[in-house]
Amino acid sequence: MTETTKIIAGDALLTMDAGNRVIADGAVLIEAGRIAAVGTLAELTVAHPTVAVHKTADTVLMPGLVNAHAHSGFLRGTAEHLPVWDWLTLHINPMHRMLQPHEAEAASWLCYAESLLSGTTTVVDMWRYMEGSAKVAEAIGSRLVAVPYVGEHPDYDYFDTLDMNEALIESWHRKADGRVNVWVGLEHLFYADEAGQRRAIDMAKKHKTGFHTHCSEAEIEVAEFLKRFGKRPMFALEELGFFETPLAMIAHGVWIDPSEIEMISTYNVSVAHNPVSNMKLASGIALVDDMIKAGVAVGIGTDGEKENNNFDMFEEMKVASLLGKLKDRDAAAMDSWQVLRMATILGAKAIGLDHEIGSLEVGKRADIIAVRCDTPRMTPFFADGPYFNLQHNLVHAVRGSDVAMTMVDGKVLVEDGVLKTADIKVIIAEIHRVAPGLFARRADWLAQNRGGTMQWTKA
Repeated sequence: MTETTKIIAGDALLTMDAGNRVIADGAVLIEAGRIAAVGTLAELTVAHPTVAVHKTADTVLMPGLVNAHAHSGFLRGTAEHLPVWDWLTLHINPMHRMLQPHEAEAASWLCYAESLLSGTTTVVDMWRYMEGSAKVAEAIGSRLVAVPYVGEHPDYDYFDTLDMNEALIESWHRKADGRVNVWVGLEHLFYADEAGQRRAIDMAKKHKTGFHTHCSEAEIEVAEFLKRFGKRPMFALEELGFFETPLAMIAHGVWIDPSEIEMISTYNVSVAHNPVSNMKLASGIALVDDMIKAGVAVGIGTDGEKENNNFDMFEEMKVASLLGKLKDRDAAAMDSWQVLRMATILGAKAIGLDHEIGSLEVGKRADIIAVRCDTPRMTPFFADGPYFNLQHNLVHAVRGSDVAMTMVDGKVLVEDGVLKTADIKVIIAEIHRVAPGLFARRADWLAQNRGGTMQWTKA
Protein backbone atom coordinates (compact mmCIF):
# COMPACT_ATOMS: atom_id res chain seq x y z
CA MET A 1 0.00 0.00 0.00
CA THR A 2 2.34 2.73 -1.24
CA GLU A 3 0.33 4.96 -3.58
CA THR A 4 -0.04 8.60 -2.53
CA THR A 5 -3.65 8.57 -3.78
CA LYS A 6 -5.69 5.57 -2.71
CA ILE A 7 -8.93 4.41 -1.22
CA ILE A 8 -8.85 2.30 1.92
CA ALA A 9 -11.95 0.47 3.07
CA GLY A 10 -13.19 -1.72 5.90
CA ASP A 11 -16.34 -3.45 7.05
CA ALA A 12 -17.19 -0.31 9.01
CA LEU A 13 -15.75 3.17 9.37
CA LEU A 14 -15.88 5.06 12.67
CA THR A 15 -15.44 8.75 11.93
CA MET A 16 -15.48 10.24 15.47
CA ASP A 17 -16.92 13.41 13.93
CA ALA A 18 -19.34 15.60 15.89
CA GLY A 19 -22.11 13.02 15.47
CA ASN A 20 -19.93 9.93 16.03
CA ARG A 21 -20.99 8.83 12.56
CA VAL A 22 -20.41 5.18 11.65
CA ILE A 23 -20.48 4.11 8.00
CA ALA A 24 -21.08 0.44 7.18
CA ASP A 25 -18.76 -0.67 4.35
CA GLY A 26 -17.05 2.68 4.80
CA ALA A 27 -14.03 3.99 2.98
CA VAL A 28 -11.63 6.94 2.89
CA LEU A 29 -10.00 8.59 -0.10
CA ILE A 30 -6.44 9.67 0.72
CA GLU A 31 -4.49 12.20 -1.31
CA ALA A 32 -0.99 13.35 -0.35
CA GLY A 33 -1.38 12.18 3.23
CA ARG A 34 -4.73 13.84 3.88
CA ILE A 35 -8.33 12.68 3.82
CA ALA A 36 -9.97 13.85 0.59
CA ALA A 37 -13.34 12.08 0.92
CA VAL A 38 -15.27 9.86 3.33
CA GLY A 39 -18.23 7.65 2.43
CA THR A 40 -19.20 4.13 1.51
CA LEU A 41 -16.84 2.12 -0.64
CA ALA A 42 -19.46 2.07 -3.39
CA GLU A 43 -19.75 5.87 -3.37
CA LEU A 44 -16.01 6.46 -3.46
CA THR A 45 -15.27 3.93 -6.21
CA VAL A 46 -17.98 5.42 -8.42
CA ALA A 47 -16.64 8.93 -7.85
CA HIS A 48 -12.98 7.89 -8.29
CA PRO A 49 -12.99 4.87 -10.62
CA THR A 50 -9.27 4.99 -11.43
CA VAL A 51 -7.99 5.11 -7.84
CA ALA A 52 -6.60 1.89 -6.36
CA VAL A 53 -8.70 0.34 -3.58
CA HIS A 54 -7.18 -1.40 -0.57
CA LYS A 55 -9.78 -3.20 1.50
CA THR A 56 -8.70 -4.73 4.77
CA ALA A 57 -11.08 -7.60 5.32
CA ASP A 58 -12.86 -8.05 8.63
CA THR A 59 -11.77 -4.71 10.06
CA VAL A 60 -13.12 -1.47 11.46
CA LEU A 61 -11.37 1.71 10.33
CA MET A 62 -11.09 4.47 12.92
CA PRO A 63 -8.86 7.42 13.82
CA GLY A 64 -5.45 6.66 15.24
CA LEU A 65 -5.42 6.91 19.03
CA VAL A 66 -3.86 9.85 20.88
CA ASN A 67 -1.79 9.05 23.96
CA ALA A 68 -1.97 12.35 25.84
CA HIS A 69 0.71 11.59 28.43
CA ALA A 70 3.51 9.05 28.35
CA HIS A 71 7.15 8.57 29.26
CA SER A 72 9.60 6.55 27.22
CA GLY A 73 11.64 4.13 29.30
CA PHE A 74 12.51 0.52 30.01
CA LEU A 75 11.97 0.05 33.75
CA ARG A 76 8.95 -2.15 33.11
CA GLY A 77 8.40 -4.57 36.00
CA THR A 78 11.38 -3.32 38.02
CA ALA A 79 9.73 -0.71 40.26
CA GLU A 80 6.62 -2.36 41.64
CA HIS A 81 4.28 -2.20 44.65
CA LEU A 82 5.59 1.10 46.00
CA PRO A 83 3.83 4.31 47.05
CA VAL A 84 4.59 7.15 44.70
CA TRP A 85 7.21 8.86 46.88
CA ASP A 86 9.35 5.74 47.42
CA TRP A 87 8.84 4.89 43.77
CA LEU A 88 10.21 8.29 42.75
CA THR A 89 13.10 8.59 45.20
CA LEU A 90 14.40 5.01 44.97
CA HIS A 91 13.74 4.12 41.34
CA ILE A 92 12.65 6.85 38.95
CA ASN A 93 14.76 9.86 39.89
CA PRO A 94 17.96 7.78 40.33
CA MET A 95 17.30 6.38 36.85
CA HIS A 96 17.12 9.90 35.43
CA ARG A 97 20.36 10.76 37.21
CA MET A 98 22.13 7.83 35.54
CA LEU A 99 20.41 7.85 32.12
CA GLN A 100 22.57 8.38 29.02
CA PRO A 101 21.41 9.73 25.64
CA HIS A 102 21.80 6.45 23.73
CA GLU A 103 19.68 4.67 26.36
CA ALA A 104 17.00 7.35 26.14
CA GLU A 105 16.85 6.94 22.36
CA ALA A 106 16.61 3.15 22.65
CA ALA A 107 13.68 3.59 25.05
CA SER A 108 11.85 5.78 22.55
CA TRP A 109 12.32 3.19 19.80
CA LEU A 110 10.71 0.62 22.07
CA CYS A 111 7.80 2.79 23.20
CA TYR A 112 6.95 4.30 19.82
CA ALA A 113 7.04 0.86 18.21
CA GLU A 114 4.74 -0.55 20.88
CA SER A 115 2.41 2.40 20.39
CA LEU A 116 2.15 1.98 16.62
CA LEU A 117 1.60 -1.76 16.90
CA SER A 118 -1.34 -1.14 19.24
CA GLY A 119 -2.99 1.62 17.21
CA THR A 120 -1.60 4.79 18.79
CA THR A 121 -0.48 7.24 16.13
CA THR A 122 0.27 10.27 18.36
CA VAL A 123 2.22 10.20 21.62
CA VAL A 124 2.84 13.06 24.04
CA ASP A 125 6.16 11.90 25.44
CA MET A 126 7.82 13.54 28.45
CA TRP A 127 11.34 12.19 28.40
CA ARG A 128 15.03 13.12 28.44
CA TYR A 129 17.55 13.77 25.66
CA MET A 130 14.66 14.12 23.26
CA GLU A 131 16.67 14.89 20.16
CA GLY A 132 16.96 11.11 20.02
CA SER A 133 13.20 10.75 20.48
CA ALA A 134 12.53 13.18 17.64
CA LYS A 135 14.89 11.21 15.37
CA VAL A 136 13.03 8.02 16.30
CA ALA A 137 9.62 9.54 15.49
CA GLU A 138 10.96 10.83 12.17
CA ALA A 139 12.33 7.42 11.26
CA ILE A 140 9.53 5.19 12.51
CA GLY A 141 6.81 7.48 11.14
CA SER A 142 4.78 8.30 14.24
CA ARG A 143 3.40 11.64 15.39
CA LEU A 144 5.15 13.05 18.48
CA VAL A 145 4.62 15.86 20.91
CA ALA A 146 8.02 16.00 22.59
CA VAL A 147 8.00 17.44 26.13
CA PRO A 148 11.41 17.40 27.80
CA TYR A 149 11.60 16.38 31.45
CA VAL A 150 12.87 19.70 32.82
CA GLY A 151 14.18 20.44 36.29
CA GLU A 152 15.21 24.08 36.50
CA HIS A 153 16.39 24.07 40.10
CA PRO A 154 19.82 23.35 41.65
CA ASP A 155 18.42 20.37 43.56
CA TYR A 156 17.05 18.81 40.34
CA ASP A 157 20.13 18.94 38.15
CA TYR A 158 19.59 15.41 36.86
CA PHE A 159 16.83 16.41 34.46
CA ASP A 160 16.96 18.34 31.21
CA THR A 161 17.28 22.12 31.42
CA LEU A 162 15.26 24.87 29.81
CA ASP A 163 18.30 25.57 27.63
CA MET A 164 18.03 22.01 26.30
CA ASN A 165 14.27 22.41 25.93
CA GLU A 166 14.63 25.60 23.92
CA ALA A 167 17.33 24.10 21.71
CA LEU A 168 14.98 21.20 20.94
CA ILE A 169 12.18 23.62 20.03
CA GLU A 170 14.49 25.53 17.71
CA SER A 171 15.79 22.40 15.98
CA TRP A 172 12.74 20.09 15.88
CA HIS A 173 9.45 21.95 16.37
CA ARG A 174 7.11 21.20 13.43
CA LYS A 175 9.78 19.11 11.72
CA ALA A 176 9.51 15.63 10.14
CA ASP A 177 6.79 16.91 7.77
CA GLY A 178 5.01 18.46 10.75
CA ARG A 179 4.79 15.19 12.69
CA VAL A 180 7.13 16.34 15.47
CA ASN A 181 6.05 19.17 17.74
CA VAL A 182 8.01 20.34 20.79
CA TRP A 183 6.51 21.85 23.91
CA VAL A 184 7.92 23.41 27.05
CA GLY A 185 7.97 20.96 29.93
CA LEU A 186 8.48 20.94 33.69
CA GLU A 187 8.56 17.70 35.62
CA HIS A 188 6.65 19.52 38.36
CA LEU A 189 6.29 23.14 39.42
CA PHE A 190 8.40 22.40 42.50
CA TYR A 191 11.25 21.25 40.25
CA ALA A 192 11.81 24.85 39.13
CA ASP A 193 12.85 27.93 41.08
CA GLU A 194 11.11 31.27 40.52
CA ALA A 195 13.40 32.23 37.65
CA GLY A 196 12.86 28.86 36.02
CA GLN A 197 9.10 29.12 36.35
CA ARG A 198 9.09 32.54 34.74
CA ARG A 199 11.35 31.44 31.93
CA ALA A 200 9.22 28.37 31.18
CA ILE A 201 6.17 30.59 30.75
CA ASP A 202 8.04 33.09 28.60
CA MET A 203 9.47 30.30 26.41
CA ALA A 204 6.04 28.85 25.67
CA LYS A 205 4.76 32.30 24.75
CA LYS A 206 7.82 33.15 22.65
CA HIS A 207 7.70 29.96 20.60
CA LYS A 208 3.89 29.65 20.66
CA THR A 209 4.03 26.11 21.99
CA GLY A 210 2.14 24.16 24.61
CA PHE A 211 3.28 23.76 28.21
CA HIS A 212 3.00 20.45 30.06
CA THR A 213 3.64 19.44 33.66
CA HIS A 214 2.58 16.97 36.32
CA CYS A 215 0.28 18.44 38.94
CA SER A 216 -2.28 17.33 41.51
CA GLU A 217 -1.32 13.70 41.06
CA ALA A 218 -0.89 12.93 44.77
CA GLU A 219 -2.99 14.26 47.64
CA ILE A 220 0.12 15.47 49.46
CA GLU A 221 0.67 18.06 46.74
CA VAL A 222 -2.43 20.01 47.75
CA ALA A 223 -1.12 20.55 51.28
CA GLU A 224 2.30 21.59 49.95
CA PHE A 225 0.74 24.12 47.55
CA LEU A 226 -1.35 25.54 50.38
CA LYS A 227 1.80 25.80 52.50
CA ARG A 228 3.86 27.51 49.82
CA PHE A 229 1.30 29.63 48.02
CA GLY A 230 -1.77 29.71 50.27
CA LYS A 231 -3.75 28.36 47.31
CA ARG A 232 -4.75 25.06 45.77
CA PRO A 233 -2.52 23.95 42.86
CA MET A 234 -4.56 25.23 39.90
CA PHE A 235 -5.04 28.64 41.49
CA ALA A 236 -1.30 28.83 42.20
CA LEU A 237 -0.51 27.99 38.57
CA GLU A 238 -2.99 30.64 37.46
CA GLU A 239 -1.42 33.29 39.68
CA LEU A 240 2.08 32.43 38.48
CA GLY A 241 0.98 32.89 34.86
CA PHE A 242 1.15 29.35 33.48
CA PHE A 243 -2.35 29.59 32.05
CA GLU A 244 -1.29 32.58 29.94
CA THR A 245 0.65 30.17 27.71
CA PRO A 246 -0.93 29.15 24.37
CA LEU A 247 -2.00 25.79 25.83
CA ALA A 248 -1.31 24.31 29.26
CA MET A 249 -1.91 20.60 29.80
CA ILE A 250 -1.91 19.10 33.28
CA ALA A 251 -0.89 15.47 33.67
CA HIS A 252 -3.06 13.48 36.12
CA GLY A 253 -5.12 16.21 37.82
CA VAL A 254 -6.39 13.62 40.30
CA TRP A 255 -6.89 16.12 43.11
CA ILE A 256 -8.31 19.04 41.10
CA ASP A 257 -11.47 20.04 42.96
CA PRO A 258 -14.72 21.58 41.59
CA SER A 259 -13.58 25.16 42.21
CA GLU A 260 -10.41 24.51 40.24
CA ILE A 261 -12.35 22.84 37.43
CA GLU A 262 -14.58 25.90 37.12
CA MET A 263 -11.52 28.15 36.95
CA ILE A 264 -9.44 26.18 34.44
CA SER A 265 -12.47 25.86 32.16
CA THR A 266 -12.11 29.60 31.47
CA TYR A 267 -8.57 29.12 30.12
CA ASN A 268 -7.01 27.01 27.38
CA VAL A 269 -6.10 24.31 29.90
CA SER A 270 -6.46 20.60 29.25
CA VAL A 271 -5.93 17.49 31.36
CA ALA A 272 -4.32 14.14 30.58
CA HIS A 273 -6.16 11.41 32.49
CA ASN A 274 -4.03 8.37 33.36
CA PRO A 275 -6.37 5.83 34.96
CA VAL A 276 -4.08 2.79 35.08
CA SER A 277 -1.17 4.74 36.54
CA ASN A 278 -3.44 6.51 39.03
CA MET A 279 -4.70 3.13 40.21
CA LYS A 280 -1.30 1.42 40.28
CA LEU A 281 0.33 4.18 42.33
CA ALA A 282 -2.81 4.51 44.48
CA SER A 283 -3.02 8.21 43.61
CA GLY A 284 -6.81 8.49 43.53
CA ILE A 285 -9.65 8.99 41.04
CA ALA A 286 -9.88 12.19 39.02
CA LEU A 287 -13.16 14.08 38.49
CA VAL A 288 -13.02 13.40 34.77
CA ASP A 289 -16.72 13.60 34.01
CA ASP A 290 -16.99 16.91 35.89
CA MET A 291 -14.10 18.33 33.87
CA ILE A 292 -15.60 17.31 30.55
CA LYS A 293 -19.01 18.68 31.49
CA ALA A 294 -17.32 21.99 32.36
CA GLY A 295 -15.78 22.11 28.89
CA VAL A 296 -12.24 21.05 29.79
CA ALA A 297 -10.60 18.93 27.09
CA VAL A 298 -9.55 15.68 28.76
CA GLY A 299 -7.41 13.18 26.90
CA ILE A 300 -6.30 9.74 27.99
CA GLY A 301 -2.67 8.80 28.61
CA THR A 302 -0.92 5.60 29.51
CA ASP A 303 1.78 7.35 31.55
CA GLY A 304 5.09 5.50 31.42
CA GLU A 305 5.89 1.84 30.93
CA LYS A 306 7.03 1.62 34.55
CA GLU A 307 3.73 2.75 36.05
CA ASN A 308 1.31 1.08 33.65
CA ASN A 309 3.04 -1.36 32.43
CA ASN A 310 2.21 -1.00 28.73
CA PHE A 311 1.26 1.54 26.07
CA ASP A 312 -2.02 -0.14 25.09
CA MET A 313 -4.55 2.67 24.73
CA PHE A 314 -7.40 0.22 24.20
CA GLU A 315 -6.75 -1.18 27.67
CA GLU A 316 -6.53 2.39 28.97
CA MET A 317 -9.96 3.17 27.52
CA LYS A 318 -11.51 0.18 29.25
CA VAL A 319 -9.99 1.10 32.59
CA ALA A 320 -11.05 4.75 32.19
CA SER A 321 -14.63 3.62 31.68
CA LEU A 322 -14.64 1.13 34.55
CA LEU A 323 -12.95 3.50 36.98
CA GLY A 324 -15.49 6.22 36.21
CA LYS A 325 -18.34 3.81 36.85
CA LEU A 326 -16.82 2.67 40.13
CA LYS A 327 -16.19 6.23 41.30
CA ASP A 328 -19.83 7.21 40.83
CA ARG A 329 -21.26 3.74 41.50
CA ASP A 330 -23.14 4.34 38.29
CA ALA A 331 -22.96 1.73 35.53
CA ALA A 332 -23.89 4.41 32.97
CA ALA A 333 -20.99 6.73 33.88
CA MET A 334 -18.08 7.21 31.43
CA ASP A 335 -19.99 5.62 28.57
CA SER A 336 -18.22 4.11 25.60
CA TRP A 337 -18.72 7.04 23.24
CA GLN A 338 -17.29 9.49 25.75
CA VAL A 339 -14.21 7.34 26.33
CA LEU A 340 -13.66 6.84 22.59
CA ARG A 341 -13.78 10.60 22.11
CA MET A 342 -11.23 11.08 24.90
CA ALA A 343 -8.84 8.74 23.10
CA THR A 344 -9.37 10.36 19.69
CA ILE A 345 -10.89 13.76 18.94
CA LEU A 346 -11.00 15.09 22.52
CA GLY A 347 -7.44 13.88 23.08
CA ALA A 348 -6.46 15.70 19.89
CA LYS A 349 -8.12 18.85 21.23
CA ALA A 350 -6.29 18.44 24.54
CA ILE A 351 -2.99 18.74 22.65
CA GLY A 352 -4.17 21.47 20.28
CA LEU A 353 -4.23 19.26 17.16
CA ASP A 354 -7.95 18.60 16.70
CA HIS A 355 -7.86 20.63 13.48
CA GLU A 356 -5.45 18.04 12.05
CA ILE A 357 -6.13 14.67 13.68
CA GLY A 358 -8.56 12.81 15.96
CA SER A 359 -11.38 12.15 13.50
CA LEU A 360 -11.79 10.89 9.94
CA GLU A 361 -12.99 14.05 8.20
CA VAL A 362 -12.14 15.73 4.93
CA GLY A 363 -8.99 17.83 5.15
CA LYS A 364 -7.49 16.09 8.14
CA ARG A 365 -4.31 14.05 8.26
CA ALA A 366 -4.78 10.42 7.28
CA ASP A 367 -3.93 8.96 10.69
CA ILE A 368 -6.04 5.80 10.50
CA ILE A 369 -6.02 2.38 12.11
CA ALA A 370 -7.78 -0.86 11.21
CA VAL A 371 -9.03 -3.00 14.09
CA ARG A 372 -9.83 -6.64 13.45
CA CYS A 373 -13.48 -7.54 13.92
CA ASP A 374 -13.11 -11.30 13.31
CA THR A 375 -11.73 -12.07 16.78
CA PRO A 376 -13.57 -13.69 19.71
CA ARG A 377 -13.30 -10.34 21.53
CA MET A 378 -15.26 -8.56 18.78
CA THR A 379 -17.88 -11.29 18.40
CA PRO A 380 -20.73 -10.66 17.88
CA PHE A 381 -20.01 -7.57 15.82
CA PHE A 382 -22.85 -5.33 14.62
CA ALA A 383 -21.85 -2.19 12.70
CA ASP A 384 -25.46 -1.09 12.25
CA GLY A 385 -29.02 -2.14 13.02
CA PRO A 386 -30.84 -2.63 16.33
CA TYR A 387 -27.97 -4.55 17.97
CA PHE A 388 -25.26 -2.01 17.12
CA ASN A 389 -22.39 -2.64 19.54
CA LEU A 390 -19.27 -1.27 17.86
CA GLN A 391 -18.44 1.41 20.43
CA HIS A 392 -18.85 -0.96 23.37
CA ASN A 393 -16.66 -3.65 21.83
CA LEU A 394 -13.91 -1.17 20.99
CA VAL A 395 -13.79 0.16 24.56
CA HIS A 396 -14.49 -2.94 26.61
CA ALA A 397 -13.26 -5.86 24.50
CA VAL A 398 -10.53 -4.90 22.05
CA ARG A 399 -6.83 -5.03 22.87
CA GLY A 400 -3.96 -3.34 21.08
CA SER A 401 -2.92 -6.66 19.61
CA ASP A 402 -6.15 -6.63 17.58
CA VAL A 403 -4.83 -3.74 15.45
CA ALA A 404 -4.12 -4.97 11.92
CA MET A 405 -3.03 -1.71 10.28
CA THR A 406 -1.67 1.63 11.47
CA MET A 407 -1.29 4.59 9.11
CA VAL A 408 0.13 8.08 9.72
CA ASP A 409 -0.11 10.79 7.07
CA GLY A 410 -1.37 8.16 4.66
CA LYS A 411 1.72 5.99 5.07
CA VAL A 412 1.21 2.44 6.35
CA LEU A 413 3.50 1.84 9.33
CA VAL A 414 1.93 -1.40 10.57
CA GLU A 415 0.41 -3.95 8.18
CA ASP A 416 -1.08 -7.31 9.17
CA GLY A 417 0.15 -6.60 12.69
CA VAL A 418 3.78 -6.21 11.56
CA LEU A 419 5.81 -3.02 12.04
CA LYS A 420 7.06 -1.97 8.59
CA THR A 421 9.37 0.93 9.43
CA ALA A 422 11.66 -0.81 11.92
CA ASP A 423 12.65 -4.29 13.05
CA ILE A 424 10.98 -4.94 16.40
CA LYS A 425 13.44 -7.74 17.18
CA VAL A 426 16.37 -5.36 16.76
CA ILE A 427 14.65 -2.78 18.98
CA ILE A 428 14.08 -5.34 21.75
CA ALA A 429 17.63 -6.67 21.46
CA GLU A 430 19.02 -3.17 21.92
CA ILE A 431 17.04 -2.72 25.14
CA HIS A 432 18.41 -6.02 26.43
CA ARG A 433 21.88 -4.75 25.58
CA VAL A 434 21.70 -1.36 27.32
CA ALA A 435 19.33 -1.97 30.25
CA PRO A 436 21.79 -3.86 32.52
CA GLY A 437 24.26 -0.98 32.38
CA LEU A 438 21.67 1.59 33.45
CA PHE A 439 20.39 -0.63 36.24
CA ALA A 440 23.95 -1.26 37.50
CA ARG A 441 24.83 2.45 37.56
CA ARG A 442 21.61 3.21 39.41
CA ALA A 443 22.33 0.46 41.96
CA ASP A 444 25.84 1.83 42.54
CA TRP A 445 24.46 5.33 43.08
CA LEU A 446 21.78 4.09 45.48
CA ALA A 447 24.40 2.14 47.47
CA GLN A 448 26.16 5.44 48.10
CA ASN A 449 22.95 7.43 48.64
CA ARG A 450 20.73 5.14 50.66
CA GLY A 451 17.97 7.68 51.09
CA GLY A 452 17.58 8.01 47.35
CA THR A 453 16.98 11.39 45.76
CA MET A 454 15.46 14.34 47.56
CA GLN A 455 11.81 14.82 46.68
CA TRP A 456 10.73 18.44 46.66
CA THR A 457 12.88 21.32 47.72
CA LYS A 458 12.26 23.40 50.76
CA ALA A 459 10.11 26.43 50.09
